[in-house]
Amino acid sequence: MANSPQARKRAKQADVRRNHNASLRSRARTYVKKTLAAIQAGDHGAAMSAYREATPILDSMVTKGLYKKNKCARIKSRLNDRVKALAS
Repeated sequence: MANSPQARKRAKQADVRRNHNASLRSRARTYVKKTLAAIQAGDHGAAMSAYREATPILDSMVTKGLYKKNKCARIKSRLNDRVKALAS
């Protein structure tokens, strides 16, 4: 347990940041899941619109430092491949 006032403050700040980051990460996962659900349903239009909504959310997670750049690029690429496969 934190004993000094400075350590107590840092522990409190770490807790607040962890909770904030967890909510942002959950938000990003929700948008990815919405896209995957539309893909599973086989609706190309809904999947495309869900993908368009998810893309800027994932990009903002990179700028906030929650995800690495390549991880988001990989997620977006895989989603885009699956959406494109519905069109054919």
